[in-house]
Amino acid sequence: MSQSDQLLETMESRARRRDDRRAFFTNALGAAAVGAGAFAFASSAAAQTVTDADVLNFALNLEYLEANFYYFAVNGTAIPATSQGTSPGAVTGGAKVNFTDPLVAQYAREIAADELAHVNFLRNQLGGSAVAQPAINISGDVNGAFSAAAQAAGVVPAGTAFNPYASDENFLLGAFIFEDVGVTAYKGAAPLLTNKTFIEAAAGILAVEAYHAAIVRTTLYRKGIETPALQLIETTEKISSARDGLDGAPAEDKVKGIGPDADQGIAPTTSADGTVSNIAPLNSNGLAFSRSAAQTLNIVYLNRAAVTMGGFFPAGVNGTIKTSAAN
Repeated sequence: MSQSDQLLETMESRARRRDDRRAFFTNALGAAAVGAGAFAFASSAAAQTVTDADVLNFALNLEYLEANFYYFAVNGTAIPATSQGTSPGAVTGGAKVNFTDPLVAQYAREIAADELAHVNFLRNQLGGSAVAQPAINISGDVNGAFSAAAQAAGVVPAGTAFNPYASDENFLLGAFIFEDVGVTAYKGAAPLLTNKTFIEAAAGILAVEAYHAAIVRTTLYRKGIETPALQLIETTEKISSARDGLDGAPAEDKVKGIGPDADQGIAPTTSADGTVSNIAPLNSNGLAFSRSAAQTLNIVYLNRAAVTMGGFFPAGVNGTIKTSAAN
């Protein structure tokens, strides 16, 4: 059995365990979409009235991005066509990683299966309301979105490629870009949902994304400590600073997990008890940080202005929520 078949089998097994809940999700979503779940969504352009379905579709766009990145890294292909929707956008770039660390390879295969399961889960719950996969750029060449992000962060010089498929370490840094953003995006979206069943589902996905982020951060931290010459810890700090520069400086709210400097790399700190790692990026109350949908789009569009496309989504995301914030 191929790795691709194994991933599909794993996803299908997980999906079967949720079959008894699907009918309820679908019926509830229909009710929310016609008005019960409507709320005011503040964007950089104007106030929008969106439904729970709009919020889930925004999450689906992010899952398409993550799933394709991991699926390419593991299998050398985009996610299956059956998971992309009708008339999907093309995926530019992507390549199979020649993993040399067996643990990183195992992590990659697990996360790829999880992200594909998220795509299929959200598509199944949204039914006919699910947006198709947008055009996605995950290229590792000099003109790709990863290179643009790395150049902006000072990870590589201007005009230089950053290829996340070139090595285990580059793959982990590419994953670091996505996973932390996914965690903050799901946490920021949670209060916007009105249906308790959707909140529970979103919390479940958020928990998985947080597990993924912890795996990536822990592995980068270990490799960075073991081989300082790789500059992995320092690189996460550069990426973190770049993300903070893109998503603006909102007023601090320590209860909601909002702050002007709400992004952290993995650099250790010192305490009375000795060196302390920074695997879980938290505020002083021990709470994870949140990003609004618009702030999340600033990062994936690689633009701090109010725009509707760019970066990893060259034609923008699909659905109602698609404009980044004006920072």
